[in-house]
Amino acid sequence: MVQKELKARGRPRSFDADAVLDKARAVFWNLGYAATSLDDLAAATGLNRPSLYGAFGDKHALYVAALQRSRDESVRAMGQALALDRPLREVLGIIYSSAIRIYRAGDAGQRGCFLVGTAVTQAVDDPEARDLLARFVDESDALFADRFAKSKDELAPGADARGAAAIAVATLHTLAIRARTGADAPSMQKVADAAVALICGPV
Repeated sequence: MVQKELKARGRPRSFDADAVLDKARAVFWNLGYAATSLDDLAAATGLNRPSLYGAFGDKHALYVAALQRSRDESVRAMGQALALDRPLREVLGIIYSSAIRIYRAGDAGQRGCFLVGTAVTQAVDDPEARDLLARFVDESDALFADRFAKSKDELAPGADARGAAAIAVATLHTLAIRARTGADAPSMQKVADAAVALICGPV
């Protein structure tokens, strides 16, 4: 999409727009939206301000594009994992293990989830960020609820698909927050294991 916009604006393809967006996202991820300056973005991407403006628009448009990319990637990854033809307990284990690995990564330290880590604070007075974040949560709930409805026999006694989905998604959010606090992998895994036991019942 970004590269199509570049072509439409007549700018030469002298750089990889997707790679530039990834680098910009890393800056927003580490610093947050408000603390990120155009100089920070220019230094990270190797582009000057006019080039950044020409390719993506202003700082806010670049941030929203980064949020949308993260939303797309996360929804796609969750959908693929939840569609695995494996026992539900195993599927949840795969999802949480992957989340812990991703949330604990980062060139400047553990940085959690890009959407949860940056859009939550930005959403207070940023309608675009708030809407994108709300849709991401709704989509996440729906994906888990759909899998849980299909695997209802594997849920803990008395659990319903929608309620279990809310717990599953909330667990991802708390793992992201704990990663930002510097939590280690074993302590985060205990949280994930507790959530799986609550959703599927004890082993």
